[in-house]
Amino acid sequence: MSAALIRHPALKRWPILPADRLPMALWDAATIAAITTGKASGDFQVSGIDTDSRDIRNGDLFVALQGEAMDGHRFLDKAFANGATAALVDRPVDYPHVLVEDTTAALHALAAAARERTFAKVVGVTGSVGKTGVKEAIFAALERSSRGQAHRSIRSYNNHVGVPLSLARMPARSRFGVFEMGMNHAGEIAELTDHVRPHVAVVTTIAPAHIENLGSEEAIADAKAEIFGGLVKGGTAVIPADSPHFARLKAHADKLGAKVVSFGRARDATLRLLDAIPSANGGSLVTCEYPEGRMCFTVAEPGEHWITNALCVMAAVRAAGGDMAAAGLALAEMGGLKGRGARHQIAAPGGKALLIDESYNANPASMRATLAQLGNTPAGRRIAVLGSMKELGDFGAAFHAQLSEPLASANVDHAVLVGEEMRVLARELGKAPGQPLGFAGSFTHCENAAEAIGALLEYGVVAGDAVLVKGSNSVGLGQLVDHFTRRDG
Repeated sequence: MSAALIRHPALKRWPILPADRLPMALWDAATIAAITTGKASGDFQVSGIDTDSRDIRNGDLFVALQGEAMDGHRFLDKAFANGATAALVDRPVDYPHVLVEDTTAALHALAAAARERTFAKVVGVTGSVGKTGVKEAIFAALERSSRGQAHRSIRSYNNHVGVPLSLARMPARSRFGVFEMGMNHAGEIAELTDHVRPHVAVVTTIAPAHIENLGSEEAIADAKAEIFGGLVKGGTAVIPADSPHFARLKAHADKLGAKVVSFGRARDATLRLLDAIPSANGGSLVTCEYPEGRMCFTVAEPGEHWITNALCVMAAVRAAGGDMAAAGLALAEMGGLKGRGARHQIAAPGGKALLIDESYNANPASMRATLAQLGNTPAGRRIAVLGSMKELGDFGAAFHAQLSEPLASANVDHAVLVGEEMRVLARELGKAPGQPLGFAGSFTHCENAAEAIGALLEYGVVAGDAVLVKGSNSVGLGQLVDHFTRRDG
């Protein structure tokens, strides 16, 4: 750079932020060793971290976790073959490494150090339905407004390993961090939110997911509200104004001294929906009101539930000090995630059919929402491939049987029901032809995803069909999606 350019007035006025003095590399050997009280085999720098050797990229640190059934040290060769720069290990190895007593504890130490050094505004997201999609949308909004200086947990890294791993991956110069937190039992989110220590804590919605372990929606609301316990001083709780559990969530937030921001259709919502109409791209044109004014924006994702999700995103971005206009642009450009709404045009006799991939997760609320979306999707025929909903316990039979009503309302022509728990719905649909407003389509029951593939092939998907694939991840309906999308285009 020339001396004249260095003396240019514009460069002299360019602000130097505290984060600008932080290192460019994610971690170096000396820092990792100091944080984990380990011993480095030499000098190195890493640009990423992973615990799965299959996902390692060039420049990554491979953390060899020791579990009850799996030992990550067995995969060191594969990790380094895939490009790992070094490993975090609990025994001497021939590769560049940092030797520690406990690799899990060391990962948690790196996570704590990453959270401590960051100047980023941190957003934590939980909820019974929609947390991954909302997390991705908040990230997209903040990524856009910060010009690439936002970080988030990828996929559904929302548990006792995924959350610290996501934190340890956060670059020092990040301006925003967005982290998803999930749970199956009471107390789990409390532990995760202590790691994340968010400035903004978001609850998307409360629904009977994991009700088998918690017993009631009220207990689910209490467990989700644990996220407020990790808020930094002066932090903000973002909660759904239309939820029947709004007062319960607000009471938890108030008790902890959090600011409360609400979103929804309710008249007193902080960020309130004024209007939503279908947009040309299949999504919605949304108008909302908030204390500073009104805003109109497009939501690319179809479905009524994404209107509410978008309000949640806007409320979180506003609370984090992000750019709401950039958030509107991000929502207009978002596409569906794999297993969570991705839409595929698949080859079919006569042309193309639409396949909607919701194969990653399912609970009663999300089943109803996606079936309603299917019902609003223009199609020659509507086909629903529905897998069992897990972790519903004694409530499971009733919740599965109750899907007959949304199936009928969506005018589904054919349903493929997959898994043992879906037998009760099959029996319910068998009664429907004799009822005036019952399910009028055909259906078949399958034991597993392989049988479901055969059943759908036998039924025959043709041009103009819309096929919804929805179920709990353990049912394996992702196999069916993969089978039918291999030739999509």
